[in-house]
Amino acid sequence: MGIVIRNLSFSYEEAPVLLNINLTVHTGESVGIVGVSGGGKSTLLKLVSGLYDVTDGEILLGARESTTSRDSAARRKLVAMVMQNANLFPASIRDNITCGHDISEADIAHACEAAMLTEWINTLPQGLDTFVGERNGKVSGGQAQRIAIARAMAKNAPVILLDEPTSALDNDTGDAVISALARLARNKTVLHVSHKPETLACCNRILRLEGGQL
Repeated sequence: MGIVIRNLSFSYEEAPVLLNINLTVHTGESVGIVGVSGGGKSTLLKLVSGLYDVTDGEILLGARESTTSRDSAARRKLVAMVMQNANLFPASIRDNITCGHDISEADIAHACEAAMLTEWINTLPQGLDTFVGERNGKVSGGQAQRIAIARAMAKNAPVILLDEPTSALDNDTGDAVISALARLARNKTVLHVSHKPETLACCNRILRLEGGQL
């Protein structure tokens, strides 16, 4: 499933952030977008993901056209997003992976293995039922990020959106998360944004977002 963005513009109140964005990401392609912090990269992903409504322009995911607010829910079903700071619920590891959906134990185990969580989870007395704490307080940054990756794995969405998922991690932890992300992105359509071009080396193409334009 590919992504087609046509004539997309977006403003926060009166401040323009994105100006006439046009982009095609082909099925199975990985495209990186680099730009300064606050330059609109995260806003673009939130529009593609359905977290924000499209009001000026259009976004196509596969054959499903998403041009107005009523299509945001449809876009959310088709994408999985991993952000800079993993947003975990104050619940168990299992609940953070399934998000209340009926996912088999085999699929949960596969997601944990792919996200490089299995070895750590096996050391926990409560395993998958371990509580992550308020605001991820009982897990490290790398563990929280890999739980978020396992969540995206379990969703098995055709489109993966990555919003600087390693920028808040140290190098050793970042390497482990990068390996997990590579497994997540395999055979998927990927849009990956970062302010560090070196983190986008695995992308098929790298574009620059500057002044609200690609």
